[in-house]
Amino acid sequence: MPTPVSSNQTISYLSRRFAEAGIRLNTRHGQNFLIDLNLMRLIVERAELLPSDVVLEVGTGTGALTALMAPRVAAVVTVELDSHLYRLASEELFSFSNVVMLAQDALKNKSTFDSRLIAALQQQLAAGPHRHLKLVANLPYSVATPVIANLLSAAMLPESMTVTIQKEVADRITAAPGTRDYGSLSVWIQSQCRVELVRNLPPTVFWPRPKVASAIIHVEVDEQLRGRIPDPAFFHDFVRSLFFHRRKFLRSVLQNALKGRLEKPAIDEILIQTGLSPESRAEQLDVTAILGLAEAVRARLSQKPDD
Repeated sequence: MPTPVSSNQTISYLSRRFAEAGIRLNTRHGQNFLIDLNLMRLIVERAELLPSDVVLEVGTGTGALTALMAPRVAAVVTVELDSHLYRLASEELFSFSNVVMLAQDALKNKSTFDSRLIAALQQQLAAGPHRHLKLVANLPYSVATPVIANLLSAAMLPESMTVTIQKEVADRITAAPGTRDYGSLSVWIQSQCRVELVRNLPPTVFWPRPKVASAIIHVEVDEQLRGRIPDPAFFHDFVRSLFFHRRKFLRSVLQNALKGRLEKPAIDEILIQTGLSPESRAEQLDVTAILGLAEAVRARLSQKPDD
């Protein structure tokens, strides 16, 4: 029986296995493999996996992280776009009956998960009582932001997300108001989740070495926070439009975003109602203020013309 790849995720081992399998890495797919077993264990431990959990892993890679998670959970649904890596991981994970492997892209487009992936997750979640979804992955850089952001809008809400991502993205997710990195992604995630920066990672813990630093983050969905958002789809769109011209004054941004739907006097009334200065900027507003502004706009839009 071959030694599990999770025990041999070293440069020499991977180089040999890739050569044997005729695999050439595609940098366009963000293929950087975590070669520190202790860090893989840290990811699994921080995810706090339970026997009732269904794990979504985007980017199977060699199956090393998958093999660490599978014995702990009800099922792992893992997605790999690269057909050569898919075949290699299939060999490594053959003995795990609770691993569902998909050879495809996780995303249909930038805003939507592929329907086949959604169906596979729903099937596993329905296969047993009290099952919960968790995202645990060494996410490819190219899809990290859409995977994390879209999962909070998906048909099934994750309980948590524990992932390695580009440090630049981690900085945006954890950013505070008034900072350079604060934007729509910060607000969208912080409005409904508790976010923890678990560990910063240098390029040296990956192979091939990326040109940028990475980070492990743990994002936990908070139902109480999420309950403040009556219409998540509206809020998501509103937040993105609010930061589309982040340096413009708030009044001007709202006029552009709501053109044809609300007149200028109505926008001025909303700003007075929410206590926000017309000359403030979206990047200066904390999450609570943006939640209040979004709800005031949504309420005004829902009014009949003769109200």
